[in-house]
Amino acid sequence: MEIWINPACSKCRSAVSLLDAEGAEYTVRRYLEDIPSEDEIREVLERLGLEPWDITRTQEAAAKELGLKEWARDESSRDRWITALAEHPKLIQRPIITADDGSAVVGRTEDAVRDALARK
Repeated sequence: MEIWINPACSKCRSAVSLLDAEGAEYTVRRYLEDIPSEDEIREVLERLGLEPWDITRTQEAAAKELGLKEWARDESSRDRWITALAEHPKLIQRPIITADDGSAVVGRTEDAVRDALARK
């Protein structure tokens, strides 16, 4: 299992605490430092079963600068969104937990983290 975190994020710290409390084996990826490539983002989206706009933090300053709220949310715009996430990783919703069974969850709630734990 791997968890993408921003250490300054309270939801990320809560998710890590829960993983630790449950004795889970996982690796931490500080995705603002170890920035995911476009291909890695595509893979995580496939594992999540989501589109790039579903995991985009549209309230971030970079999102406002890019005008993301005005971007189309369709198949022809998908690559544009993925490029924006790779170029501005702060826009990626967090934490994202990739489970050993090939799935992934956005672990913003205790239930979502427990869901990832159940997918070992």
